[in-house]
Amino acid sequence: MNMVGLSKCFLSPRFSDRSPMIGLSGRFFHQLRRPGNFVVPRALFVSSCSRNLSTNASKQNGFLRWYLRNLDSRPFMTKSITTSLIYMAADLTSQMITMEPSGSLDLIRTARMASFGLIFLGPSQHLWFSYLSKILPKRDVLTTFKKIMMGQVLFGPCSNTVFFSYNAALQGENSEEILARLKRDLVPTLKNGLMYWPVCDFVTFKYVPVHLQPLMNSSCAYIWTIYLTYMANQTKADS
Repeated sequence: MNMVGLSKCFLSPRFSDRSPMIGLSGRFFHQLRRPGNFVVPRALFVSSCSRNLSTNASKQNGFLRWYLRNLDSRPFMTKSITTSLIYMAADLTSQMITMEPSGSLDLIRTARMASFGLIFLGPSQHLWFSYLSKILPKRDVLTTFKKIMMGQVLFGPCSNTVFFSYNAALQGENSEEILARLKRDLVPTLKNGLMYWPVCDFVTFKYVPVHLQPLMNSSCAYIWTIYLTYMANQTKADS
């Protein structure tokens, strides 16, 4: 039997009925032979979607592995850049929320916020969380509350003081104006922080590994920084 005869036999209804698999193939090829009646088989569609999902997942896993490698090999720089990007995104979000319909983004302000995350907050978070893990290595509830208390008493007031002072100095305010701003804005900011940060700190200290704690803290800081950048860019306080 030549190839033409074999293919006709394969595609014939009589031959297709003898085997479910061959019958399926035969019906599929018959559908292809009908003009204007081409339909993508569901199996091919599902296979294509599965390949796309697996490709996206592998890309995400690849990025995560790349980030974790950099976190291990260059922790200082990686955490600083991450914090800078989060502060930049938070400030842009804050501006879009409070911006007038005819207003425009203040990119100089965004650069100030990003530079603070890069120069101060990222490195200080790395040192702070490493220090806490050494002096308080346990992760029980009592130790976690000790870490939260130290953060609220020491790290929070210091970082917020530097933040307001740094931002005000870059805006050209003198020492008296900076002190007046601190008197007006620092205490309300710390009070509001007491309603937000203890919950974030509990999750961070209790469940997150030490090398990922600055990333977790910076992620929580995204929402907080929307409020913080709004406070930091209010008009000058009366000196």
